[in-house]
Amino acid sequence: MKNAIKKLTCIETFAGAGGMSLGLAAAGLEVKAAFDIDPWAVETYRRNISEHCTVRDIRAVHGRDLLEELGLGELDVLSGGPPCQGFSKQKRGAHLKADERNDLVREYARLISQAEPKTFIFENVQIFGQKRGRELIEYVEETLPGYDIHRFFVSGSDFGLAQKRSRFVMIGVRRDVSRRIPVLERVGHLATVREVIGDLPPPPDDYSEHPNIPNHIKCRITALNEERFRHVPQGGGWPDIPEHLRLDCHNGVDVTKGGWPDVYGRLHWDAQAPTITAGFDSFTRGRYGHPEQHRSLTLREGARLQGFPDNFRFYGTRYDVRLQIGNAVPPPLAKAIGEAVTRVIRGEDRIPARPVWPENAVQTLAAAE
Repeated sequence: MKNAIKKLTCIETFAGAGGMSLGLAAAGLEVKAAFDIDPWAVETYRRNISEHCTVRDIRAVHGRDLLEELGLGELDVLSGGPPCQGFSKQKRGAHLKADERNDLVREYARLISQAEPKTFIFENVQIFGQKRGRELIEYVEETLPGYDIHRFFVSGSDFGLAQKRSRFVMIGVRRDVSRRIPVLERVGHLATVREVIGDLPPPPDDYSEHPNIPNHIKCRITALNEERFRHVPQGGGWPDIPEHLRLDCHNGVDVTKGGWPDVYGRLHWDAQAPTITAGFDSFTRGRYGHPEQHRSLTLREGARLQGFPDNFRFYGTRYDVRLQIGNAVPPPLAKAIGEAVTRVIRGEDRIPARPVWPENAVQTLAAAE
């Protein structure tokens, strides 16, 4: 009998509710520890995945100390996605630079330099990989000169999600470990809203949790907002609301020139959802209305659109839960990242049938030759 292949070890920083850890475990990695500063996110993680998750501030964590705590001489993968709200499209100028959450990227780079894992994973909003995040990307690269750092722009729809979730991913590979380029693998099917949430029954009208489906709870809305939403067809939005019922700020707005077309938006069964954000449980914040029922998405529907299984229960207030779901790394994307990292560390030459190459693949290949 052949010996079983030893699992690669991983530590998860900024773990949130555990979306990344769930996907990495599905890819075959052994997540040895995780931490986050949010107590309710840690509670969700511990109750669903493992008690190895703790409440910690990364600024008080040293990389080598962390490895010693776990009895690890060397770590295969360090993973993390520093909070991304500092890179919101709504941020402008000085407010962007002043957001202290952006300093957490530097803290993560420090932790990597101290722990010296074979590889590291960094996940964030798409805009981070563009002009706004350039300074911090350069900082990471300068802080970690011993790594080849590969940059990806990906969409959740490429990995089985029924949402157009654009993200930025960096995978760093220590040069003494491998010069191979990590390649993610797409699925071959574009999932729709109907496929993902179409089988769910309506949540109870009394705003209690569905007896058999965790976190499936109807969101309270005013009678006026419900009346407005009754006029919105699948795929429609506030322009479909009669003028006498619209918000004052919508009247006179030319929707062809902007005008927040997704506000009061209703999903279409046979299309994809927009990015599931921390405000996904209210159609007043975007296209988060149920395709047929006159209500916003439930927390469970948002969790399904993020790729979480139904037996994964989220804990905390409604605000806490929607934050955990909206900020999570979708497990299917995390699984694809974990598989790509595993192939690099194990020296596997297989190229996925539907590859997603990093943006800098050509430069990396040239540097390795």
